[in-house]
Amino acid sequence: MISRFFFPQPLPAEGEIPLPDALAHHAFRVLRLRDGAAAVLFDGSGDEVSVRLMSRGKGGVALLAERQAVGRESPLELVLVQALASGEKMDWIVQKAVELGVSTIIPLQAERSVLRLAGERATKRVEHWRQVAIAACEQSGRNRVPAIEPIVGLREYLARGGDAQRLVLSPVGGVRVATLPRPDTALHLLIGPEGGWSDEEFAACHRAGCVAIGLGPRVLRTETAGLAAVAALQTLWGDF
Repeated sequence: MISRFFFPQPLPAEGEIPLPDALAHHAFRVLRLRDGAAAVLFDGSGDEVSVRLMSRGKGGVALLAERQAVGRESPLELVLVQALASGEKMDWIVQKAVELGVSTIIPLQAERSVLRLAGERATKRVEHWRQVAIAACEQSGRNRVPAIEPIVGLREYLARGGDAQRLVLSPVGGVRVATLPRPDTALHLLIGPEGGWSDEEFAACHRAGCVAIGLGPRVLRTETAGLAAVAALQTLWGDF
């Protein structure tokens, strides 16, 4: 497969552009691509550009060739509202959610979240997840990078306006996904933390108009539940 790289600035229509140091290092030192290797660059606009990567000392340049508008985005606008998970689980969730086609990920600080983040630690972690999302786009072929929003609390999230349909996953039962009507707006999927939603949080979701959904009789881990629900919704109305 031809290597794909995210380019952090808008790509020009033609010509030669210098590679960012990190991109050049990854291409020539980590992946050990040869001088003149074919590759693809994308800048998040939806287009991808065929290039030749040329080594220049410790850096490199890209010779731009054909530009194509390649659509690999799901017709379903799906936002994953994921309660913070501990360890490397959040990295895994972000990576796989991007592969599955979500358009946005909103990290949520829930009452029972094991991971607690605030201030500079929160800012750095969100930036890390954005890099995870970029890498997932490089691997999966997506040319638009899903947004990773700043961490918010549940009540702050529920107070937002908008006409999105909100679905909250419930381990004690709810509407079967297959019986939901086809959405005519964005879908927000709320996933609780390792310890589950508190009674107060679940009640707040209900008051805000969230529809409780279930995924069968088995209790799924937080890192499994959201991805399973995304896959189910993509199968119903997306591009699966």
